[in-house]
Amino acid sequence: MAEQNRPAPSSCDCFVALPPATASRAVIFGKNSDRPRDEVQEVVYLPAATYVRGAKLKCTYIEVEQVERTHAVILSRPAWLWGAEMGANEHGVCIGNEGVWTKEPVGEEEALLGMDLVRLGLERGRSAHEALQAITALLERYGQGGSCKEEPTPFVYHNTFLLADRTEAWVLETAGRYWAAQRIREGTRNISNQLSIGTEITAEHAGLRRHAQSQGWWSGDGEFNFTKVFSLTHQPVRMEAAKARYCAGKELLQQHAGRITAETIMAILRDKASGICVDSEGFRTTGSMVSILPQDPALPCVHFFTATPDPSRSIFKPFIFVANVTPVLQAMSPSFGDKDPVQKVPRFQSRVDRRHQLYRAHQAALDLMETNQEQGQKLQQTMQDLERQGLEAMKEMLASGITLEPAELADLLFDCVDTEIKFYK
Repeated sequence: MAEQNRPAPSSCDCFVALPPATASRAVIFGKNSDRPRDEVQEVVYLPAATYVRGAKLKCTYIEVEQVERTHAVILSRPAWLWGAEMGANEHGVCIGNEGVWTKEPVGEEEALLGMDLVRLGLERGRSAHEALQAITALLERYGQGGSCKEEPTPFVYHNTFLLADRTEAWVLETAGRYWAAQRIREGTRNISNQLSIGTEITAEHAGLRRHAQSQGWWSGDGEFNFTKVFSLTHQPVRMEAAKARYCAGKELLQQHAGRITAETIMAILRDKASGICVDSEGFRTTGSMVSILPQDPALPCVHFFTATPDPSRSIFKPFIFVANVTPVLQAMSPSFGDKDPVQKVPRFQSRVDRRHQLYRAHQAALDLMETNQEQGQKLQQTMQDLERQGLEAMKEMLASGITLEPAELADLLFDCVDTEIKFYK
């Protein structure tokens, strides 16, 4: 079977740290979403909802069967699609995905995007394992496919996922409708744009090994190594580069083992020397996320989002799930309805301006940083101070066990974004 040799994104990385690698009794999750550099990423809160039995759900390209109840979610997503690059739900589940190419050919036929599966897993899973089960069931039934980029030329890949909750994490790696998963119960783990599950397989597609044998990729003798069996023999240049980035991320986690905090993961996401924070001609980090998932169920999970490009020049802003969350309209892109180029066939024949209010304000701030060094340094320092204030307030809340009033938490992300926009002006 012909191996694919398609261009790969320059970077994309997910991280998780579990006790005893963390400084407190909490799981820490983080991701950089590295996408086409002019793509806008928005942060959207969607409340829990109920549906009639037999209802249908339109994802980015195809319809699937809806469940009777979905969980509340907070998503960071490319503004043109239905799914998400990363996000969390009200039960403390976090998911992020990465693009990969394997021996299993990618198909341009429209199906579920990996980003659709991120959102579906969050809406349907009360735990990381339950979300994984939802994703794999949908993957096996509907498959994955369709362009992952807002351009007329198809850009298609398969996906790996990192899922985490308060007690454990899972790595899920796919090749077409086939998959393998590894449970992580302690320590650290990261994924990049490559397969990484070897022989430590906790769960897998029922026909995975039989399919590998039928294709001549595995003899059936000895241990079954998912990465060796399904990885391309000749990797595209940028996928080879992902190996170095994966190793750099792994080393950065190990350097801080036993002391990892949300700030540690934020610093890793901002690391440009390793390529984890990317700013190239075609791709850049368009959004970032870090979550604190305390193992004590009495404490709230805290999720931080940038909603703007380049975490090294962005502010991580906190969010906590409570009732009656105030929508953060300033970080949501405009809607174009049926006139949206993604809704018309053939797709992506024109472009629309998806920049939200925060994105526009942040663009102006970046321009100032690049044209006026002195003012740019002052601006950067003030941004760091704003972020530090938010982090310290959240850490104090978690350490004391005393949470803010629900009304204050409902406005938390809204107020932070509003303050940031006013500051840029």
